Amino acid sequence: MQTEQVLNKTADISSIHCSEYEITGEFDQVTVAEAPGRIHYLGEHGEPGTGLYLSSAINRTIQVAVSLRRDNSIRFFAADLGERKRTTLVNLKYKREDRWANYIKLAIHVFAELGFFVKGLNFTIGGDIPQQVGLASSTAIEVAAAVALRSFFKAPLTDKELLLKLAKGETDFLDRDGSFVDYLIAFQAKKNHFLLVDEKSLETFTIKSPFTRYTMLLMDSRVPRMGVDEELKQRRADIKQGFDFLRKRKTGESFRDFAPSDLLESVGDLSEEVRRRSLHIVEENLRVKEAQDALKKGETAEFSRIVYHSHESLRDLYEVSCPEIDWLVKRSQEIEGVLASRMTGLGFGGCTYTILKESALEEYRKRLEDYERIFGFHPLVYDFCPAAGARLITKG
Repeated sequence: MQTEQVLNKTADISSIHCSEYEITGEFDQVTVAEAPGRIHYLGEHGEPGTGLYLSSAINRTIQVAVSLRRDNSIRFFAADLGERKRTTLVNLKYKREDRWANYIKLAIHVFAELGFFVKGLNFTIGGDIPQQVGLASSTAIEVAAAVALRSFFKAPLTDKELLLKLAKGETDFLDRDGSFVDYLIAFQAKKNHFLLVDEKSLETFTIKSPFTRYTMLLMDSRVPRMGVDEELKQRRADIKQGFDFLRKRKTGESFRDFAPSDLLESVGDLSEEVRRRSLHIVEENLRVKEAQDALKKGETAEFSRIVYHSHESLRDLYEVSCPEIDWLVKRSQEIEGVLASRMTGLGFGGCTYTILKESALEEYRKRLEDYERIFGFHPLVYDFCPAAGARLITKG
């Protein structure tokens, strides 16, 4: 979906849905739900399956409307794109060309597997989450569709039960490893709160944001990303090798059970790349905990220090940053009134987030002009703030 075309009012989705499917009678009630995007402030490049994240939902959402059809067809309409897709329950499967509709199909699959009678359904989707920049827009589609369908079918499912089913559906329907983290954020986020997410225990802890008087910006560097999957695959192999080495020397179930000194003592026994990658994981776990404490105490200067150290670690140890992103973070650091700036997302380009006072906005924009002149990429900037999780808007 194009980020330039935004549906600002949830009433728009319902009215567009009714217009698209010519819904006028009482028989065709429309159920609408929305789910937010999310951002990771710390912890994103952690140990798979046992990571610690400092995250929040953001005030950019996907809305999904659903209504009943009188035939067996399942129809999808993307209001922002003007695109239409269709299938039936018998033919409900992943198709690459269906792109955004696949995530709604996953939600349908979940309820079909639970035994709910899925016949003909209409879906309309719209929203304002920037695409392909690591804000979990696909998860937002799944969750919004699932919340709408839960109400539509009057299914007695808790949020936790629903997120577990969606994560399993990632494996069964989309044939990829499902991560609980994005689902936990989508369901459990609170407005003006950060969320510490423990992927190992599936627990979350809310922390009130001390930045309500600050501006929060996401900046898309527009740097083309090539070969990211292979690079990240290699890093996962490296940290697995590092963990296996540590476990031979000391008992531990994850990197959380080890200290930086355990890796500093391994010089000569591990390749330098493996040691650096593993050291990033160990230290990032500690930074997430330190940031949690700093936020609870309102120690914004300490939080700033942690964020910058995290970026330096991603740059120097895990090596997933790039010159353009490093330039943007460094230049932001130099501006009076900027509290923190760091890369976020998969890396090798992509985005930074910056927390700054309103008085620093003009100078920040000047640095972006310098960036475009030096590197030749026109950055896109989005404002955001920590937001609430998924919710039902209307029910038929």
